[in-house]
Amino acid sequence: MRPKPKEKAMTVRMPVDQAESLELIATVDSRSVTWIIRQALAQYQLERLKDPAFQTRLRAYIERQQLLLGPKVAKP
Repeated sequence: MRPKPKEKAMTVRMPVDQAESLELIATVDSRSVTWIIRQALAQYQLERLKDPAFQTRLRAYIERQQLLLGPKVAKP
């Protein structure tokens, strides 16, 4: 079994003006664009996980997925 990769490459599309602003901020702050995006995503994820409405939707989603999977199959 292969070890799970520690990173996954993704493509992000954004308006040109937003990309240029991001590059400017990264340069002025001596940070990479990747670092800034990771920081922003981490903050967004924390905010979502703290949101009670999101938690309710998340539980409902998990329950629906469990129903779709059906009863667990016993392993031999």
